[in-house]
Amino acid sequence: MNIRKIGIAGAGLMGASMSQIFAKYGYAVTVYDAFENALEKGKALVQQNQNTQLLSGEATKEEVESVLSALVFTNDLNALADCDIIIESIIEKLDIKQDFWEKLSKIVRDDTILTTNTSGLSIDSIAVRVNGKHRFLGMHWMNPAHLIPCIEIIRGSETDDASTDAVIELAHAVGKKTTVCKKDVPGFILNRLQIAILRESIALVEEGIADVADVDACMKYGLGFRYAAFGPFEVVDFGGIDTFHHISSYLNKELCNATDIQKLLDDLYKEGNYGVKSGKGFYDYSDGKAEKALQDRDEKFMKIYNALYK
Repeated sequence: MNIRKIGIAGAGLMGASMSQIFAKYGYAVTVYDAFENALEKGKALVQQNQNTQLLSGEATKEEVESVLSALVFTNDLNALADCDIIIESIIEKLDIKQDFWEKLSKIVRDDTILTTNTSGLSIDSIAVRVNGKHRFLGMHWMNPAHLIPCIEIIRGSETDDASTDAVIELAHAVGKKTTVCKKDVPGFILNRLQIAILRESIALVEEGIADVADVDACMKYGLGFRYAAFGPFEVVDFGGIDTFHHISSYLNKELCNATDIQKLLDDLYKEGNYGVKSGKGFYDYSDGKAEKALQDRDEKFMKIYNALYK
């Protein structure tokens, strides 16, 4: 399919980031949100990101102007009717997504590809009232979308090959790497791996084996350094299957297998400590430290991206 016009539903952090990526590569992009204040925040986010790229030398003034001119922001759902693909990134509540897609799938063309940016909700459950389930699938971007190269493609039980291939091709066309989750399982690929690591990390701290900072350091300077270049199966091949077979024989039984939310995480949640967004989590982000932490994160991500993929 020749995709040229992109529809983004949801003008929040993810939607705003995605929209400027497509605009950068010459696509016409319509960003929809039901709320006017969300549209204004989305415009501001795009402008902020573009200013950052301009100041850092990642983009020229002409390139920034080209991106901004390619974006249309609207609260009229019908403005998405002639798009070639829709990428939905609205609130992560199943009933709201179901209502949105039931309405939108009747407005767009029969050949419009329909995708959701959900990070964990069931693709089939979201699509339960969709008109044309064969063209519906997950297109999970990672935050921040304009910096993280991976997009996770998730097939529903009725998703056809043509729609899957078209979304993969589109992701590659805007410089992204793709991974395909063949079955609609909870957490897909990325979050199953992420939560497995988090579960063991919390167990190490709760059992007094290591401090939070030491676990983070081990990941950043050890495993994370490896995993920035190689996946877990590649790491095993380099290290030796015999070595990992031996380690697994005694270590698997020692690993955390908790099925409930662990106390360390649950206590922070109940106290309202959500991390950077609230000013406190496992670390302290008060008194302006949150802004500095976000800036440092983006600079590090950009350095890694430029070193490995640019």
